[in-house]
Amino acid sequence: MSSYLLLKQGTIHNAIEEEPFVADILAESGKIKKIAPVLEGKIVNEAEVIDATGIDIYPGFVDAHCHLGLDGFAAGFAGQDFNELGDPVTPQLSAIDAINPQDETFQMAREGGVTCVSTGPGSSNIIGGTFCVIKTYGKRIDDMIVKEKSGMKIAFGENPKNCYKDKGVYSRMSVAAKLREVLNQTILYDRKLKAAGYPDNIDYSKLPAYDVKLEAMLPVIRGEMPLKAHAHRADDIYTAIRIAKEFGLELRIDHTTDGALIADDLAKEGFPVAVGPSFGHATKYELRNKGFQTPVILAKAGCQVSIITDSPVIEERFLALCAGRAIYSGLSEFEALQAITINAAKHIGAETRVGSIEEGKDADFVLVKGTPFAVDTRILYTIIDGKVVYQS
Repeated sequence: MSSYLLLKQGTIHNAIEEEPFVADILAESGKIKKIAPVLEGKIVNEAEVIDATGIDIYPGFVDAHCHLGLDGFAAGFAGQDFNELGDPVTPQLSAIDAINPQDETFQMAREGGVTCVSTGPGSSNIIGGTFCVIKTYGKRIDDMIVKEKSGMKIAFGENPKNCYKDKGVYSRMSVAAKLREVLNQTILYDRKLKAAGYPDNIDYSKLPAYDVKLEAMLPVIRGEMPLKAHAHRADDIYTAIRIAKEFGLELRIDHTTDGALIADDLAKEGFPVAVGPSFGHATKYELRNKGFQTPVILAKAGCQVSIITDSPVIEERFLALCAGRAIYSGLSEFEALQAITINAAKHIGAETRVGSIEEGKDADFVLVKGTPFAVDTRILYTIIDGKVVYQS
């Protein structure tokens, strides 16, 4: 099989420029090598060719927040690996140790044009562990990783309150206090490590006892990893921002259900926001304002907005349909495309590889006739790293 793939004369929606254009795309060894009006020459002649005349080419879709591979399809308890119970603070957990690439939800994701996701722990715990960024094709998780540790999951509101009443977490005050406690402990732990000369000139007599939880939190307080905050209600969103600013931490806000109520403030703060899941019934009090008007209002206010499925809450393959419902509510088609491509890639720190069609990036594409945001659109090809992984 050739290491070259040529998409010939497709209509390219690159997620960077608003107007689409017709051109050739040459991919080599999984990367976009060249985009030009017409490509010719020896390499082109050696390439596997897909005639994309009359076909629309989009970047592979990116979901900035889900639990893909951690909650098995039709598996019940046997496939539930997204929440740890018994301890409200588990930063040492890592999503890659529980993802099952053989689960059929990965194939479903590819059928929907989703090529890259940020997947990880659920929201039962105040601190749940690390998310990772992966491609949706492969049999071994180690070969699918884009970013092994992309964010530290934290949760506010009803979920940790309801799960850990027996552990002394009954109010929002307790949730915030426990998070501050762990952050302060981590700062002290880091200072002790540095005072002991770690890692280059270690004085073992000064080295603090190893703490697996605080070790996992070190990248957060060192600014190497953002907090990834589950926050629905406006007051919880404000608490997440308050704590992030108090400790000088990077922050990503996920769900943002009350975002429309505080859009101007969120735009001023500048933290990226991901909205969803917005289909379906409001199953708890803090979801009462859920809806597809939220990303519209946030985008108009000037926020960087992503649209998410929180799969399996919404099936991963319906990510583009969620963007379509946002278009119905007033989001422009270009803004909706960015919300499931480049904005999502920025949200999860993977924008140098995925999220747009640009030379040097991963060769991840979705080929359709027409818009992918309509319910009756059939995806023709999903391509990951220059390889056709789904064809209708």
